[in-house]
Amino acid sequence: MTLSRSFWRAAGERAIRTFAQAFLALAGFTAFDVLHADWPTLLGVSTGAAVLSLMTSIVASEIGDKGTPSLVEEP
Repeated sequence: MTLSRSFWRAAGERAIRTFAQAFLALAGFTAFDVLHADWPTLLGVSTGAAVLSLMTSIVASEIGDKGTPSLVEEP
């Protein structure tokens, strides 16, 4: 399994979006206050979500369109 540069760019973009979504979702639930935020938890959970996104992309590279981070095939 050799993954191309375009695969890693697409997978990285998905991971960054997942990180941002998790961070904003957690921050929103805690009435976000920059000075009193639980930064280790916010960053840890968001990073974990991004890692899971990358892992999903790697697994998906063998399922949908081969060599892409998508689980579905293009029509």
